[in-house]
Amino acid sequence: MARNKKHLERFQYTQDHAIEKPFNWKQLVRLLRYVRPYTRKLLPIAIVAMLVSTLVRLFVPILIGRVAFDVAIKSGDVSLLTWLVIGIAVMYLFNYVGNLLRIKYVNILGQNVIYDLREHLFSHVQRLSHRFFDTKSAGSILVRIMNDINSLQELFTNGIINVLMDIVLLTGIIIMLFALSPKLAIAVLIVIPIMFYISTKLRRNIRRSWQTVRIEQSKLNSHLNESLQGMRITQAFAQEKENEEYFEGINTSNFAAWKEASKKSAMFRPFVEMSNAVGTVILIAYGAHLILSGDVTIGIFVSFSFYLGMFWEPISRLGQMYNQLLMAMAASERIFEFLDEEPNVKEKENAVDIKDMKGHIEFDHVQFAYDEDRIAIPDLSLEMKEGETVALVGHTGSGKSTIANLISRFYDPTKGKVMIDGIDLKDATIDSVRSQISVVLQDTFVFSGTIMENIRFGRPDAGDEEVKEAARVVGADEFISRLPYGYETEVEERGNILSVGERQLLSFARALLADPRILILDEATSSIDTETEMKIQEALNKLLEGRTAIMIAHRLSTIREADKIFVLEHGEILEEGSHDELMNRQGEYYELVKSQFQMLDAM
Repeated sequence: MARNKKHLERFQYTQDHAIEKPFNWKQLVRLLRYVRPYTRKLLPIAIVAMLVSTLVRLFVPILIGRVAFDVAIKSGDVSLLTWLVIGIAVMYLFNYVGNLLRIKYVNILGQNVIYDLREHLFSHVQRLSHRFFDTKSAGSILVRIMNDINSLQELFTNGIINVLMDIVLLTGIIIMLFALSPKLAIAVLIVIPIMFYISTKLRRNIRRSWQTVRIEQSKLNSHLNESLQGMRITQAFAQEKENEEYFEGINTSNFAAWKEASKKSAMFRPFVEMSNAVGTVILIAYGAHLILSGDVTIGIFVSFSFYLGMFWEPISRLGQMYNQLLMAMAASERIFEFLDEEPNVKEKENAVDIKDMKGHIEFDHVQFAYDEDRIAIPDLSLEMKEGETVALVGHTGSGKSTIANLISRFYDPTKGKVMIDGIDLKDATIDSVRSQISVVLQDTFVFSGTIMENIRFGRPDAGDEEVKEAARVVGADEFISRLPYGYETEVEERGNILSVGERQLLSFARALLADPRILILDEATSSIDTETEMKIQEALNKLLEGRTAIMIAHRLSTIREADKIFVLEHGEILEEGSHDELMNRQGEYYELVKSQFQMLDAM
């Protein structure tokens, strides 16, 4: 429970910093820019359809009050009344068609905008640097791309046109009321300033409530994602009960936030209805007085009644729309927070492509820090020649993986240069660098799909035979052929139907098929048993042939054949040389090998 409380407090501190912000009109304008591509085709049709239905609604009360009551009924003109009924029926038919077209085209427009926004956000997130993913959980990113964008759906599918329609309708009603009887219009609309004053008081609280809802949802989704991915660990340590208690705490906070936001939002509609009731009482009382005094006719009173009934409808919808807008703005703040995130690894405008990479790597006085207090590499200079197999060894935190990340340009050095074929990586295009480098990690990621699709991932245009040949070379064909459907076997999420070793062999086949000029093996054989390792050692030799290879390994038996071995400690090179040279020197490397063999003997 102590862990849960501390974790929740830490989560609250890191997530609630963005609550106190004024309504950002620039952000709303920025959001509406996604409508721009559809302003020539879809939006005009929707606007015309909206205007047709709105004009029908504005003119029908006049026809009923001024023509039907004050002329046709008063004079007993049945013919005029008949034609009036037919005319109103035709107008309502136009109203039906207008509404049909409006709803159809605003929904098409809204779905297109949501599609574009989600596509833009996902594409942007894919281009962000590793440093971004170091600080953001998968759950929080998922919430932005799915839930937050879904929250904008109502705004784009109905909101924009409905606001325009309600403003036109409200303006038309006010004009009609004053045209019919200025005295009566002023009397029934006297409640509007009071209503406006009170409603503005609600805005800040309602907006803050919906911001809180988005934050609580992010917590809930992040925890769900973490819990599901770590379910085996939870069960292994029998921590289901504590996990349930923690989930209950987050779920309760989410429920309370929704309850509070819904309660505040629900206050607006009853307030509008109360204003409507006050206006109706004024209309009946003062309208009767004006009829008796001869200032207005029965027809004007009837038209007034229609317009007053219509008047509160757009106001109520605008109130609801304001709530939707607040929800949308709370979501859009979080979306734009990600869209405004700039990659730490930036590509220059005049960046050059590294074509036909040879694989000659140089570190020139490189310094790198993950943050100000964590200097991983203080000052490193080294050279890896074309076609060399280089091994990086050292204790955890010595800088091995950091060097690999700098070569792949997942990070840029704080100082100094990382060069490939004499070109500073900061001057090269990111795609041209990474497309010629393959990385095989200890924790192999397998995508949902077939075995064939997973091996082909690094080179989508490869033929089936090329895929199979790559699998045969690294020894993966043997276990693939035993699967129910061979290469067409569907693997589950993260490749759970495969053993750790099988997933590792799959990653070797993927790397070989990509045919990289530089190959990075980051603890790539640590998950493979000794027997399997012996089987793929020959395959590894083929895999490394003609390529610059960087091998990071704790199991020192895998790097005996390396051309050069760098022994690292706190980002500095303690020793370098071949296996034999370093063993003869009996320095740090010798001690590492000796201690590892002693551990094996003890086992």
